[in-house]
Amino acid sequence: MIIPVEGLPEVTLAFNLGKAIAGNVQLTDGDIVAVSQKVVSKSEGRVVRLDETDPGNDAVALAARTDKDPRLVQHILNESRSLIRVDEERGILITETHHGFICANAGIDQSNTTGPDEAILLPLDPDGSARRIRVELETASGVKAAVVVTDSFGRAWRHGQTEIAIGCAGIDPLDDWRGQGDQRGRELTATVIATADQVAAASDLVRSKTDGVPAIVVRGLDRHVTEDDGPGCAVQLRDSGDDLFR
Repeated sequence: MIIPVEGLPEVTLAFNLGKAIAGNVQLTDGDIVAVSQKVVSKSEGRVVRLDETDPGNDAVALAARTDKDPRLVQHILNESRSLIRVDEERGILITETHHGFICANAGIDQSNTTGPDEAILLPLDPDGSARRIRVELETASGVKAAVVVTDSFGRAWRHGQTEIAIGCAGIDPLDDWRGQGDQRGRELTATVIATADQVAAASDLVRSKTDGVPAIVVRGLDRHVTEDDGPGCAVQLRDSGDDLFR
């Protein structure tokens, strides 16, 4: 079951997301709460103003190649560990963020901001954000739930975007079936299920960028909810040597 959390107010700095979510939906033990990265970032002050940004020479040069705002490009560079690819035709910078995510424009978004000169950055530590919200939820409701912080990412092999997990707590993001047998007894050698990503993708089926619902509850997957916070989404990231696209 997927339940939208409706009625949440506009999120500002230091907003208690867990308390607000618990106050707008009846939670039960074993629920998984998926929260949009955007409201997490807003609550953590990860909002920048372009009219207060002074772009450097590298940002100006890249902006000219991609027809992007040089002020925005400066923040993309600030948030990136490395520049993976420049798509001049579509005006996209593929970067590796300081977290290790490979994504367009360092995950910086300008949708649903308060004005054209604002941009929203990814959380500094999405796994830490998920752990914080999990504590807030339990404090407000007494319920032991898991938390997944989600964001929209493109995919190298397919058109379209889907929500993925960029942070999680109380759930192991990977369910490793290697070594088990299939229905015919053959040993599975490559099956590792991206559980947290699948929860994130499911959450997007009941909300969108236009409906003002930044959090959902997935119920019925309590077998995946753990007592401890778990390893977080950082364990999903491939080493560069295992990345077929670099």
